[in-house]
Amino acid sequence: MARIRFATVWMGGCSGCHMSFLDLDEWLMELAQHVDIVFSPLVDVKEYPENVDAVLVEGAIANEEHVEMIRTVRDRTKILIAFGDCAITGNVTALRNPLGVAEPVLTRSYVDNADVNPQIPYHPPILPPLVDRVQPLHALVPVDLYLPGCPPPADRILAAIEPLLAGTVPHLTGRDIKFG
Repeated sequence: MARIRFATVWMGGCSGCHMSFLDLDEWLMELAQHVDIVFSPLVDVKEYPENVDAVLVEGAIANEEHVEMIRTVRDRTKILIAFGDCAITGNVTALRNPLGVAEPVLTRSYVDNADVNPQIPYHPPILPPLVDRVQPLHALVPVDLYLPGCPPPADRILAAIEPLLAGTVPHLTGRDIKFG
């Protein structure tokens, strides 16, 4: 069987889903025998490649870089898995939505609550422009599988990835579709 071109992507979130992925412990060695990790915060690749077989996408869409990235990921990937509650619902990342559009959020964060030098860091290399409303992945692109949890536990991640290694699409049921 051909090796799977596998990726993970980190959008607006806390990286807890990636930490849970690392909780797969010794099974990661098994995974390494079947996949080529072609993009991930865990490896040093700067551009999302073409022809990715499967990707876990953690986090919500919170800034303009995320919008561009998720569209690229969708265009170049066969199976896109929304990885964790932020990717599925917006979850913690979307807590800023009740504050309104991006400008009041930035003012509250960088001016109102600043002790020293209150100013909004508009320089794009410092802070990518925020979108006015944090959204889950499916609001922008089609999602093939939802992997809930904050973060998803390692055994749930295993249940989603293991079928891919056998050449089948995962089908999660029961406690594997529980949020929180």
